[in-house]
Amino acid sequence: MKSLLDRSITTREVIFLLAVVFCLSPLISPPIALLMGLVIAQFIGHPYLKMNHRATHILLQVSVVGLGFGMNVTSALKAGKQGILFTIVSILGTLGIGFLLGKLFKIEKATSYLISAGTAICGGSAIAAISPVIKAEEKQISVALGTIFILNSIALFLFPIIGHWLHLSQTQFGLWAAIAIHDTSSVVGAAGKYGSQALEVATTVKLARALWIIPVAFVSTLFFSNKTSKVKIPYFIGLFVLAMMANTYIPGIKIFSRYAVVIAKSGLTLTLFLIGCGLSRKVLQSVGFKPLIQGILLWAGISAAALWAVLSLAQ
Repeated sequence: MKSLLDRSITTREVIFLLAVVFCLSPLISPPIALLMGLVIAQFIGHPYLKMNHRATHILLQVSVVGLGFGMNVTSALKAGKQGILFTIVSILGTLGIGFLLGKLFKIEKATSYLISAGTAICGGSAIAAISPVIKAEEKQISVALGTIFILNSIALFLFPIIGHWLHLSQTQFGLWAAIAIHDTSSVVGAAGKYGSQALEVATTVKLARALWIIPVAFVSTLFFSNKTSKVKIPYFIGLFVLAMMANTYIPGIKIFSRYAVVIAKSGLTLTLFLIGCGLSRKVLQSVGFKPLIQGILLWAGISAAALWAVLSLAQ
């Protein structure tokens, strides 16, 4: 089979494009899309690997803005207010523990910091925003992204199962997913599978959490003694808020909103497929044992602490 794929690149492309079409249909759920991507990455190969990171970045942002058309400002503010204390405590705690684990395992400072920031805030988006600020090398970025995406993929499957097993409410699960799952795409995928209210809570809290990229990036310039780098502000969060306001206050937009949300959910399913396609054997092998252990310990810690908090404080 490998020789056939090597002889004809079009075979690889056809398989990939057929998978893309399936992901855009209602037949494929986000976890299955991610699994399909992983299978293609391991056994067939991504025919457009060089464009993958850019494509997932743009597609995720557009899809998140589209989800804003399915949300109400009043309920979103309520969800965001409930999650703000969890957000602040978990971000500061994760960054602090991540620093200590990096020292303990003797992991490169930049790699350890990127893994900690990705776990604390919003996965790959945080790593992409902070890596130029601290002038991280390509290898360090790849290791951090690989670590985060491996754990992110596991969370997408695992969290809904645990949520149902513990009989978490929609609000509880939305808060837990937003705090403990790394990437926005997997947060939305897991919460959307759990229920519509969980999706609204999770998306709002996660995007509020993503705003912490800005202060963390500024602090990073001091931590790494680099005052020349510019901090990139995630503008798509502002567009998400505008979409949510339009859906709440502009009469007659509901007709458009319905289609926008359907398209956005399909876009997020495709995003997860592309993330899976990007986790090639080379990426998985480059992660290494110590960074993966750091990532697992941080993720397990924040997941357990967040679960305890939502069970104790949220309804």
